[in-house]
Amino acid sequence: MIAKAQSILIAGAGIAGLSAALAFARRGADVQIFERAEKLEEVGAGLQLSPNATRFLSRIGVLDELMETAVEPDAIVLRRADTLREIGRVPLGQAARARWGSPYLVSHRADLQRALLNAVARQSSIKLSTNAPVSDIDLESDAPRIAVGRHDGERDVSGRLIVGADGVWSTIRALSGKVGESRFVGQIAWRRTMATDSPAAQALLAACPGRCVTAFLHPGFHMIAYPVRGGKAINLAAFTPTRVEMSTGWSHEGQTSKLQKAMYGTAPAVAALATDGDWLAWPIHVADLDAPWSAPVGLALIGDAAHAMTPFAAQGAAMAIEDAETLAARTVDTPDLAAALHTWTVERRRRVLKVARRGAFNHFAWHAWGPAATARDLVLKMRSPESLMADMDWLYGWDGPI
Repeated sequence: MIAKAQSILIAGAGIAGLSAALAFARRGADVQIFERAEKLEEVGAGLQLSPNATRFLSRIGVLDELMETAVEPDAIVLRRADTLREIGRVPLGQAARARWGSPYLVSHRADLQRALLNAVARQSSIKLSTNAPVSDIDLESDAPRIAVGRHDGERDVSGRLIVGADGVWSTIRALSGKVGESRFVGQIAWRRTMATDSPAAQALLAACPGRCVTAFLHPGFHMIAYPVRGGKAINLAAFTPTRVEMSTGWSHEGQTSKLQKAMYGTAPAVAALATDGDWLAWPIHVADLDAPWSAPVGLALIGDAAHAMTPFAAQGAAMAIEDAETLAARTVDTPDLAAALHTWTVERRRRVLKVARRGAFNHFAWHAWGPAATARDLVLKMRSPESLMADMDWLYGWDGPI
């Protein structure tokens, strides 16, 4: 059976895929989403949604619902993890809205996924199929085609454009023959959430008051903390190096002895977190940013499937959302799809590479030792909050084609 030939075919119902479906649908396209999982689980950890992401979430009809559970922090605060001394501050809240035209939010990933799914359910032009893994793609026919495996047998679906939004270990990327498999970068992200009223959370909040995104900087280690779930929980993400490659997959039960070692010398309120509860260890994988992201006959990779990067710029979700909106803007109703895909790829690669470089700089600065750390602290203390905001104009103030 061949389905409608002009549909947008999206593989993956994560943040990238759902955002893309909504971006295409609001421009009048029919969309089919194919998700491998039998059931969409509300899993994951916290994420940061800077104004360059929330302005697009507003356009696709998701922001209002997300605001019910998300938190709008007052600032990003950089602190030394040993003394908890503040060394830098970027104002957010109303200051972010005034400067960049949209809020800076922190949210649990499951809350964002739920808001996206609810918006998809309201769109009659979007069809979401679960337990529907893509088993093959055909880019040689008149229209791009995918083979979808289901419990009742495999079926072929053709459309105008195939969108691979199926993550860092993308099946679509592999089936299309695109080079650039993901690689482990020797960094582990340790993640957990804890109730705000727990003793450990109260100790941390007493030492570092305020509704903020706080980065605790330490030689070879840093940790990010911020409120989620309407302030009822605190999301923690700690980052450490490792020489042992972890198996492919998102999360593993972590051996917290490694985390304790990395936290040695930090303030008591920080160090106590290593043994206070269960942590999940997430191996950080990246994609080859020079690998192809599209094919002129009608294929585009977005989000982590195209350009998985380290999380040190806190832009993974934002880049996926930007990809989704800009891809729809560039390709809907264009008579020359190949040219539109080429333009989109060039534009997105330029921006994503700049974001990746910012992440690499953050990692270097936040994990600095000795004189380098001293110089970092001195430079940050000399900078005003307004000048630190100005540094982020290119990132947070960005507004792509609409």
